[in-house]
Amino acid sequence: MVSNSSASVSSPGPTTPPVVELRQVSKFYGTEANQVLALDRLSLKVHQGDYVAVMGASGSGKSTAMNILGCLDRPSSGEYWLDQCLTANLDDDQLADLRGQRLGFVFQQFYLLRELTALENVMLPMVYAGVPRAQRYQRAEEALQRVGLGNRLHNRPNQLSGGQQQRVAIARAIINSPVLLLADEPTGALDSTTSNEVMDLFSELHRDGMTLVMVTHEQDVAQRAQKILHFADGRLQETGAAPSPHTGGTAAAPIRA
Repeated sequence: MVSNSSASVSSPGPTTPPVVELRQVSKFYGTEANQVLALDRLSLKVHQGDYVAVMGASGSGKSTAMNILGCLDRPSSGEYWLDQCLTANLDDDQLADLRGQRLGFVFQQFYLLRELTALENVMLPMVYAGVPRAQRYQRAEEALQRVGLGNRLHNRPNQLSGGQQQRVAIARAIINSPVLLLADEPTGALDSTTSNEVMDLFSELHRDGMTLVMVTHEQDVAQRAQKILHFADGRLQETGAAPSPHTGGTAAAPIRA
């Protein structure tokens, strides 16, 4: 068990700064007279190359934590540092820029634009980042080849299976080389065979050095990660190493309070 809702996902050297650091983060919703505590003084560090699964019942705080990690919401108190940047110092436009430049997102629903091809969907984040068109095309093609869809560049979402659509979404999420990939129930809309294929892809990305944090309610999916964090009542209640050989290396040291 971890006390005081505090944990470090790995044990890097003293000169290695974390990609993500939450310092005593709390989040309240509602008015002062009818306030709901969603996160209670959560402290957490995630370092470069970590692969973390987050579990917990509905209302446990895991989705609130992910929204804060994704710069989609702000803490009510405490500090969130992303890639050595204190997010509280940023206005909404700067926060959106940080989100677009340093984070990648994969969701249960794929959120692909139906009128665009796979290639065009993957190119979208680069359009917003101001990448020249020729580079956008080349990088998007390479990303789709990386996720096994080099022969589906010009297919629209309705011409792809669910697993293929999720692969397009993953290619889109990694196209700007984010420092952190956030996945929210990435296998929730997939059958078991396709889920395993998508999780194999996440394992490949992790072996290549990607830092991943994934929310899931499926124990077998969580065990593909290095570490599992369990949330309850807005706190980090339990942490541990995932007993799985799928991450491509030995398990890291146990999480320490």
